[in-house]
Amino acid sequence: MTEKSKRVERLRVELGDRGYDILIGPGLIARAGLEILPLMRRRQAVIITDATVAHHHLAPLRASFDAQGIGHQEIVLPAGEATKDLAHFGRLVDDVLACGIERGTMLVALGGGVVGDIAGFAAATLLRGIDFVQIPTTLLAQVDSSVGGKTAINTAAGKNLLGAFYQPRLVLADTDTLSTLPTRELRAGYAEIVKYGLIRDTAFFEWLEAEGEAVCDLEPAAATRAILTSCRMKAAIVAADEREEGDRALLNFGHTFGHALEAETGFGDTLLHGEAVALGMALALDFAVCLGIATGQDASRVKRHLAAAGLPTGLSAIGLSGNAADRLVGHMGKDKKVRDGRITLILPRRIGDAFVMRDASTEQLREFFGAAA
Repeated sequence: MTEKSKRVERLRVELGDRGYDILIGPGLIARAGLEILPLMRRRQAVIITDATVAHHHLAPLRASFDAQGIGHQEIVLPAGEATKDLAHFGRLVDDVLACGIERGTMLVALGGGVVGDIAGFAAATLLRGIDFVQIPTTLLAQVDSSVGGKTAINTAAGKNLLGAFYQPRLVLADTDTLSTLPTRELRAGYAEIVKYGLIRDTAFFEWLEAEGEAVCDLEPAAATRAILTSCRMKAAIVAADEREEGDRALLNFGHTFGHALEAETGFGDTLLHGEAVALGMALALDFAVCLGIATGQDASRVKRHLAAAGLPTGLSAIGLSGNAADRLVGHMGKDKKVRDGRITLILPRRIGDAFVMRDASTEQLREFFGAAA
């Protein structure tokens, strides 16, 4: 590993007195206590993680807290999207309260998007709000879900329907954690990286076409550049539109379709969130082509790139077909972004140029799904 690849990059999410740093680089879990201590109002932390992540990364995090004299307790959740529900959330907050927390206690989310989302929502609601830190350990969490303050859990009605905007005090994206991920998890996280190129950075997408395999293979320079570029773009968007009243909605590209697919497949391992986003982006491109907004050439180009990364680009890839049209449109109708009964979609005009469509026709969507392969 070169000296450059060992360097820790630092970005700032500019939100006034609620602004915070994102650190990206190797070895950050080992120095987490040193980075977190200046932010603490009380030397007490509750670490929230899952069983898989705990096996790999809990011990060095504990050691870093011990080295700084930070008292800590741990809560280990079951791994997987099914943990992000009301039942697990209820048990989690009871367990955190049993740790004897005060308003000065720091919650620390050590894990992927599920842990970050449920721990962040706990921080937003416990004692009417306590500080928390994100230590994302998956590629998807490092480039997307750990940054921006969206916290949520799923309900029977749909994904992320119970939540809050609540910013962390710090994000520590330790790139060493990525080496412990299964290939499928890495590829799922890569979908969120591609998203940034598609919504507003053509040059970044072109770079990914050349270097995407190096990113997925965790070649240090390529992976760090991809994570840094993604986080820099998200930080700028969040700083300008924290509560998703304008451009931040573009970050949902692929997600309205994707969340419907996750609901249809049961929020489980059948379809990982990043895989759903990849397929959702492919469907958004195809729908834009059907509406005459985008070109078939751009849609084919993007789908070739996603497929080359091992990501699904058609309904048949996940065992769905046209007979799921009514159910998928029904799921989309329960999305958080629905306004006055109309479905909001993020659609591309071309690669690097997306916009918010606030009145997607349910009948057009039904016809589109019916014909989709």
